[in-house]
Amino acid sequence: MYGDLPPPVMLIGHSMGGAIAVHTASANLVPSLLGLCMIDVVEGTAMDALNSMQNFLRGRPKTFKSLENAIEWSVKSGQIRNLESARVSMVGQVKQCEGVTSPEGSKSIVEGIIEEEDEDEEGSESVNKRKKEDDMETKKDHPYTWRIELAKTEKYWDGWFRGVDRLDKDLTIGQMQGKFQMQVLPQCGHAVHEDAPDKVAEAVATFLIRHRFAEPIGGFQW
Repeated sequence: MYGDLPPPVMLIGHSMGGAIAVHTASANLVPSLLGLCMIDVVEGTAMDALNSMQNFLRGRPKTFKSLENAIEWSVKSGQIRNLESARVSMVGQVKQCEGVTSPEGSKSIVEGIIEEEDEDEEGSESVNKRKKEDDMETKKDHPYTWRIELAKTEKYWDGWFRGVDRLDKDLTIGQMQGKFQMQVLPQCGHAVHEDAPDKVAEAVATFLIRHRFAEPIGGFQW
């Protein structure tokens, strides 16, 4: 995009993205890199949590009655603690169930299935159609589901996260050597940049200004 003159770049990665950002910087894949920011980066303790990830996935709803219902769940469950942020991020995490366009459309499909069932003489086919009917009723009542079925990715977890569990040790050594700054934001969950977007933005801006990568405007105090 920029040819031989790429602009200064600051990598920012959250969770597993933080680990990817670290390895990208370490491999010198971004020649114009000026800074690296990791937000609640995945490390050893997070790796241990993978064992309970399936239980977490099984415990969350598979469908939602509406987008508002999905947003409400994300906040009440503690997944996101900022309602305004949840209204933005949850919309991209769910999708409308296939075959459901509106309550009226769902009703007509279900009625068609019932009519076919009445005309069918085969018992096994009747049971199968009843199952389809029940499934469609569920979709009608809960027209939104998760866009990505994370449970199906479990077989890839080992390959994705292998070696990442050593990252916390490297970061601890780096901090002790004064090679990077750590900042803790209180009252935040894992999605720090969503729970406290203003504080995260302020921390990044302060870093850029302190190291003279940017100039303050609008009376910004750091």
